[in-house]
Amino acid sequence: MPRKKRSIKRERIPDPRFGSPLVSQFINAIMRGGKKSVAETLFYDAIDIAEKKTNSNGLELFQKALNNVKPMLEVRSRRVGGANYQVPVEVRPSRRTALAIRWITTYSRGRSEKTMAEKLAGEFVAASRNEGTSVKKKEDTHRMAEANKAFAHFRW
Repeated sequence: MPRKKRSIKRERIPDPRFGSPLVSQFINAIMRGGKKSVAETLFYDAIDIAEKKTNSNGLELFQKALNNVKPMLEVRSRRVGGANYQVPVEVRPSRRTALAIRWITTYSRGRSEKTMAEKLAGEFVAASRNEGTSVKKKEDTHRMAEANKAFAHFRW
Protein backbone atom coordinates (compact mmCIF):
# COMPACT_ATOMS: atom_id res chain seq x y z
CA MET A 1 0.00 0.00 0.00
CA PRO A 2 1.51 3.34 -1.01
CA ARG A 3 2.35 5.82 1.73
CA LYS A 4 1.95 9.08 -0.18
CA LYS A 5 -1.04 8.82 -2.51
CA ARG A 6 -3.36 6.34 -4.15
CA SER A 7 -2.01 4.56 -7.21
CA ILE A 8 -3.81 5.44 -10.43
CA LYS A 9 -5.67 2.62 -12.14
CA ARG A 10 -4.75 2.45 -15.82
CA GLU A 11 -7.34 1.82 -18.50
CA ARG A 12 -7.26 -1.64 -20.05
CA ILE A 13 -6.75 -1.89 -23.79
CA PRO A 14 -9.77 -3.68 -25.32
CA ASP A 15 -9.20 -6.99 -27.09
CA PRO A 16 -9.08 -7.10 -30.91
CA ARG A 17 -12.08 -9.37 -31.59
CA PHE A 18 -14.78 -8.17 -29.18
CA GLY A 19 -13.44 -4.76 -28.20
CA SER A 20 -14.01 -5.52 -24.52
CA PRO A 21 -11.61 -4.56 -21.72
CA LEU A 22 -13.04 -7.40 -19.61
CA VAL A 23 -12.04 -9.94 -22.26
CA SER A 24 -8.51 -8.51 -22.40
CA GLN A 25 -8.30 -8.79 -18.59
CA PHE A 26 -9.32 -12.45 -18.85
CA ILE A 27 -6.81 -13.10 -21.63
CA ASN A 28 -4.07 -11.55 -19.49
CA ALA A 29 -5.08 -13.88 -16.64
CA ILE A 30 -4.85 -16.98 -18.87
CA MET A 31 -1.49 -15.91 -20.26
CA ARG A 32 1.59 -17.83 -19.13
CA GLY A 33 5.17 -16.77 -19.75
CA GLY A 34 4.21 -13.62 -21.64
CA LYS A 35 2.69 -15.56 -24.55
CA LYS A 36 -0.28 -13.32 -25.24
CA SER A 37 -1.01 -14.61 -28.76
CA VAL A 38 -1.32 -18.15 -27.38
CA ALA A 39 -3.67 -16.92 -24.63
CA GLU A 40 -5.80 -15.00 -27.16
CA THR A 41 -6.08 -18.08 -29.38
CA LEU A 42 -7.07 -20.21 -26.38
CA PHE A 43 -9.77 -17.78 -25.29
CA TYR A 44 -11.27 -17.28 -28.75
CA ASP A 45 -11.25 -21.04 -29.42
CA ALA A 46 -12.97 -21.60 -26.05
CA ILE A 47 -15.65 -19.03 -26.96
CA ASP A 48 -16.22 -20.77 -30.32
CA ILE A 49 -16.47 -24.20 -28.66
CA ALA A 50 -18.92 -22.85 -26.06
CA GLU A 51 -21.03 -21.28 -28.84
CA LYS A 52 -21.25 -24.65 -30.61
CA LYS A 53 -22.17 -26.45 -27.36
CA THR A 54 -24.96 -24.09 -26.35
CA ASN A 55 -26.08 -22.45 -29.63
CA SER A 56 -25.88 -18.99 -28.03
CA ASN A 57 -23.67 -15.93 -28.28
CA GLY A 58 -20.22 -16.72 -26.88
CA LEU A 59 -19.49 -13.29 -25.42
CA GLU A 60 -22.85 -13.20 -23.59
CA LEU A 61 -22.19 -16.72 -22.31
CA PHE A 62 -18.77 -15.61 -21.00
CA GLN A 63 -20.24 -12.54 -19.28
CA LYS A 64 -23.05 -14.60 -17.74
CA ALA A 65 -20.52 -17.16 -16.48
CA LEU A 66 -18.38 -14.39 -14.98
CA ASN A 67 -21.39 -12.78 -13.27
CA ASN A 68 -22.43 -16.14 -11.80
CA VAL A 69 -18.97 -16.62 -10.29
CA LYS A 70 -18.49 -13.10 -8.85
CA PRO A 71 -18.65 -13.22 -5.02
CA MET A 72 -20.59 -10.60 -3.05
CA LEU A 73 -19.08 -11.39 0.38
CA GLU A 74 -15.82 -12.84 1.63
CA VAL A 75 -14.15 -13.33 5.00
CA ARG A 76 -11.06 -11.47 6.16
CA SER A 77 -8.97 -12.31 9.21
CA ARG A 78 -9.06 -9.72 11.95
CA ARG A 79 -7.08 -9.92 15.18
CA VAL A 80 -9.06 -8.67 18.18
CA GLY A 81 -7.85 -9.13 21.75
CA GLY A 82 -5.47 -11.97 21.00
CA ALA A 83 -7.97 -13.99 18.94
CA ASN A 84 -8.31 -14.17 15.17
CA TYR A 85 -11.82 -13.76 13.80
CA GLN A 86 -13.06 -14.41 10.29
CA VAL A 87 -14.96 -11.18 9.62
CA PRO A 88 -17.37 -11.10 6.64
CA VAL A 89 -16.87 -8.07 4.38
CA GLU A 90 -18.35 -6.95 1.09
CA VAL A 91 -16.09 -7.40 -1.94
CA ARG A 92 -15.09 -4.34 -3.99
CA PRO A 93 -16.27 -4.52 -7.65
CA SER A 94 -12.73 -4.66 -9.10
CA ARG A 95 -11.74 -7.46 -6.71
CA ARG A 96 -15.02 -9.24 -7.42
CA THR A 97 -14.15 -9.43 -11.11
CA ALA A 98 -10.54 -10.39 -10.41
CA LEU A 99 -11.61 -13.23 -8.09
CA ALA A 100 -14.13 -14.55 -10.63
CA ILE A 101 -11.50 -14.55 -13.38
CA ARG A 102 -8.94 -16.23 -11.11
CA TRP A 103 -11.39 -18.94 -10.03
CA ILE A 104 -12.55 -19.70 -13.58
CA THR A 105 -8.98 -20.01 -14.90
CA THR A 106 -7.79 -22.06 -11.90
CA TYR A 107 -10.66 -24.54 -11.97
CA SER A 108 -10.68 -24.83 -15.75
CA ARG A 109 -7.02 -25.93 -15.59
CA GLY A 110 -8.08 -28.74 -13.26
CA ARG A 111 -10.77 -30.11 -15.59
CA SER A 112 -10.40 -33.42 -17.43
CA GLU A 113 -10.90 -32.32 -21.07
CA LYS A 114 -7.96 -32.64 -23.46
CA THR A 115 -7.08 -29.12 -24.60
CA MET A 116 -7.09 -25.93 -22.54
CA ALA A 117 -9.62 -24.36 -24.93
CA GLU A 118 -12.05 -27.24 -24.25
CA LYS A 119 -11.44 -26.94 -20.51
CA LEU A 120 -12.18 -23.21 -20.59
CA ALA A 121 -15.27 -23.72 -22.73
CA GLY A 122 -16.54 -26.40 -20.35
CA GLU A 123 -16.04 -24.11 -17.37
CA PHE A 124 -17.80 -21.22 -19.18
CA VAL A 125 -20.80 -23.41 -19.99
CA ALA A 126 -20.95 -24.87 -16.47
CA ALA A 127 -20.61 -21.46 -14.80
CA SER A 128 -23.26 -19.91 -17.04
CA ARG A 129 -25.66 -22.64 -15.84
CA ASN A 130 -24.71 -21.98 -12.18
CA GLU A 131 -22.86 -25.30 -12.00
CA GLY A 132 -19.20 -26.27 -11.88
CA THR A 133 -16.34 -25.88 -9.45
CA SER A 134 -15.88 -22.13 -9.82
CA VAL A 135 -19.52 -21.51 -8.83
CA LYS A 136 -19.07 -23.96 -5.95
CA LYS A 137 -16.09 -21.89 -4.77
CA LYS A 138 -18.29 -18.77 -4.75
CA GLU A 139 -20.99 -20.58 -2.78
CA ASP A 140 -18.39 -21.84 -0.28
CA THR A 141 -17.11 -18.29 0.17
CA HIS A 142 -20.66 -17.02 0.77
CA ARG A 143 -21.36 -19.89 3.17
CA MET A 144 -18.20 -19.05 5.12
CA ALA A 145 -19.27 -15.39 5.36
CA GLU A 146 -22.77 -16.41 6.44
CA ALA A 147 -21.39 -18.72 9.14
CA ASN A 148 -19.25 -15.90 10.56
CA LYS A 149 -21.99 -13.26 10.45
CA ALA A 150 -21.80 -13.00 14.25
CA PHE A 151 -18.40 -11.30 13.92
CA ALA A 152 -19.62 -8.64 11.47
CA HIS A 153 -19.40 -6.00 14.18
CA PHE A 154 -15.58 -6.32 14.05
CA ARG A 155 -15.59 -4.77 10.57
CA TRP A 156 -13.16 -1.92 10.05
